[in-house]
Amino acid sequence: MDLCHCRGMKIKLSDPIVRRPLTDEQLASLSREDLLVIARNEHRLRLFLEGYVHELEEKVFECEGKFFRVRAKMFSPSTEKSRPGGKRTRIGKGGKGNGTKSKLPSDRYPDAEIIDKHITCESDPACKCCGSQMADSGMTETSEYLTVIPKRYIIIRQHRHKYRCTKCHGDIVTTPPIPRVIPGSSYSDEMIIDAALSKYCDLIPMERYCQIAKRQGFEGLPPQSLIAATFKLADFLKVAYERLRLETLDTPVLLADETTHRMLEGDEKTGWHLWGFSTEESCFYECHDTRSGDVATTVLNASTCSVLVSDVYAGYKKAVREANELRHAQGQPLIQMAFCNSHARRGFKSNEFEASDDAEFMVDNYKKIYALNETAKGQAPAHVSEIRNKMRPFFADMKAFSEGAIHRFSSKSGIYRAFNYFLSNYDGLTLFLDNPKIPIDNNASERLLRGPVVGRKTWYGTHSKDGAEAGAIHFSLVEACKLVNANPRTYYKELVARLHAKKAPITPREFLAELHDPMIPNETS
Repeated sequence: MDLCHCRGMKIKLSDPIVRRPLTDEQLASLSREDLLVIARNEHRLRLFLEGYVHELEEKVFECEGKFFRVRAKMFSPSTEKSRPGGKRTRIGKGGKGNGTKSKLPSDRYPDAEIIDKHITCESDPACKCCGSQMADSGMTETSEYLTVIPKRYIIIRQHRHKYRCTKCHGDIVTTPPIPRVIPGSSYSDEMIIDAALSKYCDLIPMERYCQIAKRQGFEGLPPQSLIAATFKLADFLKVAYERLRLETLDTPVLLADETTHRMLEGDEKTGWHLWGFSTEESCFYECHDTRSGDVATTVLNASTCSVLVSDVYAGYKKAVREANELRHAQGQPLIQMAFCNSHARRGFKSNEFEASDDAEFMVDNYKKIYALNETAKGQAPAHVSEIRNKMRPFFADMKAFSEGAIHRFSSKSGIYRAFNYFLSNYDGLTLFLDNPKIPIDNNASERLLRGPVVGRKTWYGTHSKDGAEAGAIHFSLVEACKLVNANPRTYYKELVARLHAKKAPITPREFLAELHDPMIPNETS
C-alpha cells in the first residue's frame, strides 16, 4: 500500500516484516535480504519525513506571515510615512511615531467656529474620604472634538413696514424690498446659489439634492423648480461670464478643447458639443449644436492670442487658417498652432505591444522630456527656456528614428499612425521649445472639461437650450474659480452682492486679487 507521496516519490511498505515492531530475537533471525528490505524502507521513510517536515515549516512560515498581515490590518495604524534616507516609520495615533503631540481640532482648523460646552454632574458627588458633599471647584478638564451640524432649511417671514403720513393721511410708503436674484421667488439667493453650486461644482443632480434634503428632515423640495432657479441665476450672472470671456481671450496663448454634450430634448439635434477655451488663470465654455471649426473661428477672431494650443483636430486648423486670413488683411500678427505632446506620446504608449522596441524608444525619450518639464514648473521664463533647450536633442533623435522606423510598418497599423502623427505635426509639437509661455501639452484644457464630463455622465445631458447655456455659464465661473484657488461659494456670494449693489462684475481672478489687496477700489457700473 502507498504510505504517502513526497516530491514525486512513493513510499511503499507492503512487506509484512516492517509493518509491526520487531524484537531483538526476530531481528537476529532475519536473513540478509530481509535486513536490506528494512534498511531500504527506513531510509526512504526518513527522506520522506525530512521533506514532509520541511513542507510543514514552509506552510507555518506562510501562515505566520498571513497572521501578521491580518493582525496589522485590524489593529495597527494604517498610516505609514517615509523618513529621509528611506527608513519607514509607523505613525500611531496623535503622531506618536515621530514623538510629536497631536494637534487639537482648534489648532488644525483655526477658522472653524468653537462652541464651549460645560459638562457637570447631575448631582454633587460625595467625597470618597469623608463622605461630605462636594462643590464645584471652578477647574475643568478640557478636550476638543469635531462635530457637524446638519444643514437647516428655514422659512424667512419677511415684514416690510409701511409708513403713513400723520398729518394729512394722504400717503403710505412701503419699505423697498431687498434685492434678489428672482424677485418674489419662494427661494432666497442663498438657496439658489447652494442648489446651483451643488450641481455645477459638486456635480450633484438636482433630484439627488432634493433627496439629501429629505434625509435631513426637509421633504418636498421640487427639483424642476430649483433647476429653473439655477437658470435664472445664470441669466443674472451672465455679465460676469461675458467679462470672464473677454479676460480669457485677451492672452498671448490660448488653449482649446471640446467634448460631446447630449441634448435630451428641446432641439432637433441631440449631439451637441461643449467647447472650452482657457489660459492659466481664466476659462470659459460655450455650448453649440456643432463641432464645426466655425465656432473656434469666431473665438479666435475675438482673441488677441498669437498661439493656439490644441489637438490636431481639423476644425482648429480651419479656424486658425480663416483667422489668419483676416489678420493678414488687417496687418496683424498671425496665429501659430502648438500641438499636444501628450496625444503624441499616447499613440506610442497604446502600441507598445505591437512594436515594443520602436515604441519603447519613443516612450523612453518622452519620459526624459517630461522629467525635464517637471523641473521647469514654477521657474522664471529664462530658466524655463534653458531647460527646454535640453529637450531639443531628444526631439531631434525621435524625429530621425521615426523617419527610419515608419517604413517598416503597414500604413494600417497603429504604430505607423503614431509615427505619422509625430512626423506630420512635428513643428507644432516642438513649438513650445521656442516660447516658455506655451505648455508642453493640452492637458490643462482637458482637465477643465473633467467637471462637465462627470456631470454629463451623472445627469445624462440637458433638456433645453436654456439648460445648455446655463451649464456653460455656471461651469465657466466655477472652473475659473478652481484655476485660481478661489472658493466658488464665496465668489458667488460676493458677485451676487456686487450686482445687487449696481457695481461692476468681477471675475474669479479679480475677486482673488481683491481679497489679497483690500485697498483695491470697487468699480461702479
